[in-house]
Amino acid sequence: MIVSPCISICKSDPVTGYCYGCARKTEEKISWRNPETTDEWKKKNLIELKKRMSGWQLEAFLKSYDNKIKEGVSLFKKSLK
Repeated sequence: MIVSPCISICKSDPVTGYCYGCARKTEEKISWRNPETTDEWKKKNLIELKKRMSGWQLEAFLKSYDNKIKEGVSLFKKSLK
């Protein structure tokens, strides 16, 4: 199972349509929730998402996503506890 790249920063850029947190477009978010979407597609999509990010956005995503994989919660949600 591939963990969703959502890191709970759910706001999309009005120009690109990419989410500021995970860099996904709405269609990609829908695909991630579809039970028929393969892990292979998800792995490729994660690579694409990381290519869309750079600098502090990529660093923040990687830290939060890693925490979500290890602890089951993004750093943003962890900070709310």
